Amino acid sequence: MKTTMEYNGVLDSLLSVLSQGGTMLYPTDTIWGIGCDATNAAAVDKIYDIKQRDHSKSMLILCSDLDMVERFVGGVGEEAARLLLSADRPTTVILPMTLSRLADNLAASDGSIGVRIPRMDFCQKMLHAFGRPVVSTSANFSGSQSPSSFSDIDSNLIARVDFCVPHYFDRPSAGTSSRILKLSPSGEILILRP
Repeated sequence: MKTTMEYNGVLDSLLSVLSQGGTMLYPTDTIWGIGCDATNAAAVDKIYDIKQRDHSKSMLILCSDLDMVERFVGGVGEEAARLLLSADRPTTVILPMTLSRLADNLAASDGSIGVRIPRMDFCQKMLHAFGRPVVSTSANFSGSQSPSSFSDIDSNLIARVDFCVPHYFDRPSAGTSSRILKLSPSGEILILRP
């Protein structure tokens, strides 16, 4: 069982790495992810390199709450806010970026970004302490299967990140990627990934 001191020590180390433009391997409310400061373009490039992922494939971000979404992405309509806050399972909503506070190499070609507000305690504490959104992309090499637990993560990938949250932070989770939704201009909810 993790002590409060141990938990806080991991968070302090993680926040230091994020602040210096580093990359991390961490548990989320869905699966283990690779992340970095979503406002740092050089850090985002590192994740593309680690995953051996095509730069044309956008990645999503995690935000602590609607206020953080509005400060870094832009205004959130009523329906999008409802989807982000009241979904019965982890849900990513594709939103138009109307502000330029995120790394310019993070958005999709149409200027949109996937956003999720995780309910997981560890992610919430990290996001509130860091004060900025973080990138969240599955902890696997591009084209490989997403890991459902820490033990499924390729050791070669682990060796490429700057900081790895200890494996004992692994917890029962959905074990699958989040549902992805997008609102059409007419307000229709489009399911991009069920």
